[in-house]
Amino acid sequence: MQSFDERLHHLIKEALAEDLGDGDHSTLSCIPSAQKGKAILKIKQDGILAGVDVAQKIVSFVEEENVFYTFKKDGDAMHNGEPAFEVEAHIHTILKCERLVLNCMQRMSGIATLTKTYTDKLKGYKTKLLDTRKATPNFRLLEKEAVRIGGGINHRFGLFDMIMLKDNHIDYAGGIENAIEKAWQYVQTKKPELKIEVETRSIEDVKKVCAVGKGKVLRIMVDNFTPQQISEALDIIKDDFETEASGGINLNNIQSYAETGVDYVSVGGLIHQAQSLDLSLKAVII
Repeated sequence: MQSFDERLHHLIKEALAEDLGDGDHSTLSCIPSAQKGKAILKIKQDGILAGVDVAQKIVSFVEEENVFYTFKKDGDAMHNGEPAFEVEAHIHTILKCERLVLNCMQRMSGIATLTKTYTDKLKGYKTKLLDTRKATPNFRLLEKEAVRIGGGINHRFGLFDMIMLKDNHIDYAGGIENAIEKAWQYVQTKKPELKIEVETRSIEDVKKVCAVGKGKVLRIMVDNFTPQQISEALDIIKDDFETEASGGINLNNIQSYAETGVDYVSVGGLIHQAQSLDLSLKAVII
């Protein structure tokens, strides 16, 4: 699997190619290529800042020799009117990178801010917050990074780094017992480091996983269970498996799920319901 920096390099390369096409003609038409300048990232909305490190990598991708001074770092609280960073480079570089920097940082800051709101609700509980695969194609890397910056924990990145036997897998495989046994045999012969998680849709499903999954299954997901049903399931599961609650969890009810003692709650809305925050990159006229 590629490293974070390798995947980010690919994302930046493809995003810039999409935006630039055969050239930034607005800049090429009126600004000499040798001219240097400064720009400052201005915060226009309160929240949690995310994407500063990414912004620096974007600029350095285009022009390695730049001066990048940070006033704030990823994960810091940000307030309207504050500066986040200042960059000095060729003006062509600054303008090539401007929109990609803003698109990444605005989206990431929105996700980090919403994630922080959720994690604040979990203070004092053992329950940890997970993201999901409900992410934007080809931008998942930075959406999940924003969740991490906001205090959440990244679940599996994709289909390749964990086995999750969900409802459709179970139904196609002929039931929970068959799905677990086949997945376990696959892991033993193909990829021993893979962990197995199983989604359950009822207390009866939970009992089945407990009966056949011990020593094979890492985590049981209880999907669309009420907190009362989760408490019943945890009495059955005991400490034999990690536990994750999923489905219908939001800011209004997350504490009632945490009160059950479940190990994790997963919330797809961390990413797909987050709103981008307002930032701008402005020229500094010397």
